[in-house]
Amino acid sequence: MKLATLRSARRDGTLALVSRDLGRAVKVPEIAPTFQAAIDDWDMLAPRLQAVYERLNKGEVPEAAPFDPAQAAAPLPRAYQWCDASVFIAHHERMSKWLKKPVTKEQLEAPLIYQGGSDFFLGAMEPIRCFNEDWAIDFEAELAVITTDVPMGATPAQAGKRIRLMMIANDVSLRNVAIAEIARGFGVYLGKPASSFSPVAVTLDELGEAWDGEKLRLPVITKFRGAVFGRPNAGVDKHFGFPDIIAHAAKTRDLCAGSIFGSGTVANRDESLGTSCIADKRAMEILATGEAKTDYMHFGDSVRIEVFGDDGQSIFGAIDQKVTRAEFHKRLVNDKYER
Repeated sequence: MKLATLRSARRDGTLALVSRDLGRAVKVPEIAPTFQAAIDDWDMLAPRLQAVYERLNKGEVPEAAPFDPAQAAAPLPRAYQWCDASVFIAHHERMSKWLKKPVTKEQLEAPLIYQGGSDFFLGAMEPIRCFNEDWAIDFEAELAVITTDVPMGATPAQAGKRIRLMMIANDVSLRNVAIAEIARGFGVYLGKPASSFSPVAVTLDELGEAWDGEKLRLPVITKFRGAVFGRPNAGVDKHFGFPDIIAHAAKTRDLCAGSIFGSGTVANRDESLGTSCIADKRAMEILATGEAKTDYMHFGDSVRIEVFGDDGQSIFGAIDQKVTRAEFHKRLVNDKYER
């Protein structure tokens, strides 16, 4: 199945099913009003959703309408948990060189993770708003999965069975802000503004043989300023799989349904495939020539992230965002939520 959240007057939007070709969508509030409600009772509701999805793909849902990704929020507009990792060894090595901190044996014994802000996510076509270009605005093309409840102490095998859906993520980073925070010794907060996600999240059966239970063996294609920036394969050079990430996060706590786990920036050691973030590209340039030549994002710049199946069809739809200058505004006006 392919699921989306369509915008509404309520901040959590309305759950919708989207056809396999991403052409049509139908709201299904009679089954579950929101994405979170669906994942809360997934085992009970999934068969009902699947029945509508099959009819939708056959053109047998008369109330279906054309699917407009611009009207979609993030599949989960907010979540109880957003845990991002760094499991692609090529990215890890490059960032370590960039930060001038060598990779240690201990760092490779378990996934590196951080808990990101999950109170608000951006939809796939919402702008990346920022006050200052000097903060070094960067994109990070990633994959992410959504789980049902995961008990504390779950093994990777047990954790993998709790994965229900996958989507694309753009883990936006403010590199200069993050460097200053890391130097203070207590993690990154301001350097990680709202992340964005693909228009739809898909169940694992939609991925076919490309999904091996741990990794998605397909290229993640990023276009920056209209040109292909990178196309590394998400199934290559990955030090840990999604079950490892989830089990590591559950080592000391229960994880609730609707938790999102990111892969970290998709990266391969084969530099001819490009990269999935500007910091990686700059690190490669510094190592090759002693000088970084690629600028971070400027106001007006755009980034597009997409994954295609072996049939050439877009699986998740595209993240397609532009950087805009932020202006202070209130999202709550007269007690009504405004976007």
